[in-house]
Amino acid sequence: MNNQIENNFMYHAPKAYQQEKYEAIRAKAKELAYLIDEECPPSREKSLAMTKLEESVMWANAAVARN
Repeated sequence: MNNQIENNFMYHAPKAYQQEKYEAIRAKAKELAYLIDEECPPSREKSLAMTKLEESVMWANAAVARN
């Protein structure tokens, strides 16, 4: 059995102390999202920046949940 695979593909119920971390990550990402929205013209690049920011939040949350 590979422990890393098992950990990566299981449900991680949120623990009380993690909620604050998730909220902090989302709050900072939202700040950056608003900056990108205000400063970047509508474009494919802007859309990609927003998508990658959402992806970054997802992976940061996964780091909190998995470790």
